[in-house]
Amino acid sequence: MSVITAAQIRAAAKSRVNEGNMNSVLVALDEFGLGLGLNRPHRVAHFLAQLMHESGAFRFDQEIWGPTAAQARYDTRTDLGNTPAADGDGYLYRGRAGIQITGKANYEAFRDWCSQKGFNPPDFVAQPDLVNTDPWEGLVPLWYWSARNLNAYADRNDIETITKKINGGKNGLADRIDYYGRIALVMLGYQPTEADIRRYQSERGLDIDGDVGPKTRAALHTDLLALSGASVQMAAFSAAPVTEEKPVVPVAVETQVKRKFNIFGLFGGGGSFGGLGLAAFAGMDWQVVAVLAVVILLTLILGLLLQNSIVSAVGKIRAAVEP
Repeated sequence: MSVITAAQIRAAAKSRVNEGNMNSVLVALDEFGLGLGLNRPHRVAHFLAQLMHESGAFRFDQEIWGPTAAQARYDTRTDLGNTPAADGDGYLYRGRAGIQITGKANYEAFRDWCSQKGFNPPDFVAQPDLVNTDPWEGLVPLWYWSARNLNAYADRNDIETITKKINGGKNGLADRIDYYGRIALVMLGYQPTEADIRRYQSERGLDIDGDVGPKTRAALHTDLLALSGASVQMAAFSAAPVTEEKPVVPVAVETQVKRKFNIFGLFGGGGSFGGLGLAAFAGMDWQVVAVLAVVILLTLILGLLLQNSIVSAVGKIRAAVEP
């Protein structure tokens, strides 16, 4: 059974999709997703959010070449495996497939990965256009995702880090987040509309604002995890890196504890204890005075012990719960 259907992707898309390009990815997901860990809904939601942004809802499977000044610089990008000479490598190994595989080194890496998997690929370095033929076009995004271990970040709902691993920065982050929300809602049986976002938020006890913000995304992630029997209680998963809330012992509490148990406070100041000043000892029997002195001394020692232990405990609690 497919983790996501073509109909669901169409519903999540912001524009008309290219059916051929979309189907290439869906076929690859169905055939190879299990072996690459892309068989869990929460991972697929992040995977498709990035892919639909990069490809414009599967409309583009090849970089639109100007060339712009930025594109011209790719010709000598040796860090991408291109030669240092301006010999056309930038255009030859321009971005292709839904994830925009770019540079000679990436074409080589994809070819070698396919060979290691036993897929018998053509030589994409010699014929880079073949990347955009089936089944390779659908496999490119899966290779790119798995080679960078992006499942681990999807498990933590960390869309910012996933974006940086794919884009090198945070370009288009808002659109990627929007696509994540749309895909997640559709996978959970909702429509990607403000009305359904509000309905979802109401049903989950969230602030109803119609915006897929951090807490709503954390709830979506938790619900997607549940579809595959996982939960944020498991060590590998978390709701989100920025929305998990932990109880914190405020600094003010620790200050109050120190004040309440300050040994000088116990004596009211100037050597008094509960209003019992030195003048009160005048005329008392020396034995009574001795007993009172022992009581005061023991109280002083007890107060000191309590102060240290309680303040220490509060400090440990703060250290444990604060990030």
